[in-house]
Amino acid sequence: MSDSNFVDYVKICCRSGKGGAGSMHLHRSKLTAKGGPDGGDGGRGGHVIVRGDKQFWTLIHLKYRKHIIAEDGEGGGSSKKTGAEGKDEILHVPLGTIIRDAETGEIEGEITEDGEEKIVVPGGKGGLGNDHFKTSTNQTPMYAQPGVPGRMEWKILELKVLADVGLVGFPNAGKSTLLSVLSAAKPEIANYPFTTLVPNLGIIKYRDYKSFVMADIPGIIEGACEGKGLGIRFLRHIERNSTLLFLVPADANDIIKEYKILLNELDKYNPELIHKKRMLAISKCDMLDEELLAEVKKDINKRFKEKKTVPVIYFSSHTQQGLIELKDELWKQLNSKDNSFDY
Repeated sequence: MSDSNFVDYVKICCRSGKGGAGSMHLHRSKLTAKGGPDGGDGGRGGHVIVRGDKQFWTLIHLKYRKHIIAEDGEGGGSSKKTGAEGKDEILHVPLGTIIRDAETGEIEGEITEDGEEKIVVPGGKGGLGNDHFKTSTNQTPMYAQPGVPGRMEWKILELKVLADVGLVGFPNAGKSTLLSVLSAAKPEIANYPFTTLVPNLGIIKYRDYKSFVMADIPGIIEGACEGKGLGIRFLRHIERNSTLLFLVPADANDIIKEYKILLNELDKYNPELIHKKRMLAISKCDMLDEELLAEVKKDINKRFKEKKTVPVIYFSSHTQQGLIELKDELWKQLNSKDNSFDY
């Protein structure tokens, strides 16, 4: 997914169809000049429906489609015939899409499974025909119900990437390089911060034809939870990941401090995120000789209070040192029966 075609937020105007009017009709035939009421009901107006589709990874197909209009229902007919329902307007969205009311910001639903549907704006109900209103004292009612009008509402569709593993780290921590080495994904890679501006997904092949999905989340900066940079847009994609892989480069000034800053940003944004399963991976270990790497490991073992519960992996994407161990540990966490992490 390139920067130009990944869209994770759209605001659209949805208008459901009006219900068809009930029929006001009296039975007529060659044998009956003036019979009783036989007006049919009007058809329901079309719904605006959101449907999950695993073939979609972005909301770009809705970016320029600002007005979604469903068909009106048809009016009822004679001989108690019900009018046709208005055609529903179905919007196909990626898995992980949230539906919000644009005015209140309230979450109205989320799509997480292929084929899952949610009616976001229901169509108007069809009116009843005059056949429903006959009584013993009024056997030929000359009235029927009009259809219920459709509704027009503004909705926000917001995508939170669904992935097994989410890469969390500061800009230029080596997340894109790791994804490109482990999968067939081709994210943009350069030696400057903020190369990645949108999430990238890659399928990681594992032993015995197994696989899992990894998401390269754009780099977090300190203060992201307060909206600095594109912080909140980045952070929301982390909410749907089963395991969080924190990446800190081996040449960082203080590895433990950087890890704690990242953890703090997640905690401020959504406290539930810090209870997800996680790992700490030290990237770019090829930049250190054996002696320096041993010092780094010694320092982390001394200062890292979570080392008994949070695995620490040392690796290099360039030399592929530690990548097998990294995948083994990720697979172990993804298949652990314990779905949360507490410290």
